[in-house]
Amino acid sequence: MVAMDDEKFTVAAVARRVGVAPATLRTWARRYGLGPSGHEAGEHRKYRSEDLAKLIMMRRLIVAGVSPAEAAAQALAHKGNLNLEQIVKSVNDRSDVVDAVVRAAQSLDRNFVEALFRQEISQFGVIDSWHEVMVPVLIIVGDIWAQTGEGIEVEHLLSESITNVFRDFSKDIEQPINPRPVLLASVGEELHCLALYALHAALAELNIECHVMGARTPLEAISTVVTRSAPPAVFLWAQLAKNGDPIFFENIPKVRPAPRVVLGGPGWNRDQCTEVAFAEDLALACSEIKQAIGA
Repeated sequence: MVAMDDEKFTVAAVARRVGVAPATLRTWARRYGLGPSGHEAGEHRKYRSEDLAKLIMMRRLIVAGVSPAEAAAQALAHKGNLNLEQIVKSVNDRSDVVDAVVRAAQSLDRNFVEALFRQEISQFGVIDSWHEVMVPVLIIVGDIWAQTGEGIEVEHLLSESITNVFRDFSKDIEQPINPRPVLLASVGEELHCLALYALHAALAELNIECHVMGARTPLEAISTVVTRSAPPAVFLWAQLAKNGDPIFFENIPKVRPAPRVVLGGPGWNRDQCTEVAFAEDLALACSEIKQAIGA
């Protein structure tokens, strides 16, 4: 059996793993010396594990905005494991973060995408990161798919990465300020839940505990949670008009104290929702929920 450190990869295999074209690998080898180590004349070009690591580092540095020449110099000098955090910090200008995330996602580099998102949230918080980075990235990728019919895998990777990051930031609230969790749900057949997870993470930053019901939450499930736990607030999300049915807040069981109902998403008909609160964005949703719990 070949040891992992001795494993060798073809140009095509490395190109897939790095997320660049084989021609790019050949250019990097010719121009910067980032070719297969120990390659002998007459043999097929085979890359070793350490070569692959350097190439991934080079591509990530370029994505982060480092010039190819400088990225190659850093990659050639690098030894040991890849340090994602160090590469992420090389994105000095915040205006470049959106472009970096899009390029990393197009290379299907989920770990790098999530590292960029985590740095953003750590520095600027959930709400700002959602509005200034994540939503613009999703719009760009969605527009590319709409115009070319390509990149649906990139959109799915981004959605999953955003969900993973938000879930991690929503864990382990040691001392929640609300004695009863807030209820968050996407109603009807609604499958779009990213805004719901963003709200969950934003509330977690405020030490507000939540029950997140996720996609396609039926009225029966909402009613049961309201009856059993008497949440101080209920947030209902509808992205599509076919899901924004007033039945989801009109038929909530009567409990005391009555929960504050807050609606979010473009799927609601505002003329049919005059008796409940409506949040235009994450900040307003957090404000309404904070008011409901008396924070």
